[in-house]
Amino acid sequence: MSDDYPPATSPKTWFDKLTQLLTGEPQDVDDLLELLREAKSRSLLDTDALSMIEGVLQVSQMRVRDIMIPRIQMIVLPKDATLESILPLVIESGHSRYPVIDGDKSKVIGVLLTKDLLVRVFENKNLKVQEIMRSVSIVPESKRLNVLLKESRTNGNHMAVVVDEYGQAAGLVTIEDVLEQIVGDIEDEHDDPDDENYVFQRSENEYMLKALMPMDEFDECFGTKLETDEYDTIGGFIVSQLERMPHKGESLTVDNFKFEVIKADSRRIHLIKLKRIN
Repeated sequence: MSDDYPPATSPKTWFDKLTQLLTGEPQDVDDLLELLREAKSRSLLDTDALSMIEGVLQVSQMRVRDIMIPRIQMIVLPKDATLESILPLVIESGHSRYPVIDGDKSKVIGVLLTKDLLVRVFENKNLKVQEIMRSVSIVPESKRLNVLLKESRTNGNHMAVVVDEYGQAAGLVTIEDVLEQIVGDIEDEHDDPDDENYVFQRSENEYMLKALMPMDEFDECFGTKLETDEYDTIGGFIVSQLERMPHKGESLTVDNFKFEVIKADSRRIHLIKLKRIN
C-alpha cells in the first residue's frame, strides 16, 4: 500500500473527534460524552465542569416524572383552611410554596406563597387559603426537564404540579429539583441532614431512589438482605454488581427487584428507579 494513503482502519485521534464535532457532522450523546471525558483526561476540563456538562446533557433526556415529588409525599393546604390554622404546618415544614387542594391531593387548584401568607395573616387571620392563593402551573409527566426549565425562566413559576393522563395531580416539581440534576444537591437553611428522604414511591411497585441511600436503610425499607462490608450505599451496590460505573439507562435485576440508572455522571450514580417484579 502507498505511503500516501493511511490505513482505512486507523483509529481516530482526539483531535480528529474534535474536528468532526466542530464541522457539524452528526454525533450522538455517547460520542459527545466520550469526547468530553477525553478532554477531561487531558486537563482541558476539570471534574466539576465535566459533571455539570453531563448533567445538562442528561436533563435534556429526562422527563418530569423522573424527578417529581410523588403526590403521597406532597405537603398541601386545604382551600378552606384559615390562615391562622395553617401557620404551624408552614413554620414546621419551612417551604416557600404550597399546593392548595380541593378535597384531596389529586385536585390541586392553586398555590400559596409563604410571603403572601405572612403579609395577609396580620391583616386578617381568618382569611381562607383560597382567598389569597395564586394560580398554579400544570405540566404533564412526560414534559422534558430542559423544556420545563426554559418555560420557568419565561413565566417565573418556580413550582409546577405534575398531572397524569387523567388530569389528576401525580406530584410536583420545582426549579430547584431541575437545577440539582445539573449541579448536584442544593442545601438551604431548611434542609435537615438528619431527615433525608431517600425513597419516593411512584406507584405500588415502583420507586425512585437517591443513590446515596444507605444499604441498611434500603434493606429495612424493602425487606432485603443486600448489605455487606463492600459498599455503604445503594449506588455503591450497583457499581459493585456491574463492576464498573454505569451509564444512564443501564439496568440490573437482583432477586425480584429491577434497578435502572436514571442519572449518573463520570464520578457516581445520582438517581435510581426501582421496580418490584412480582
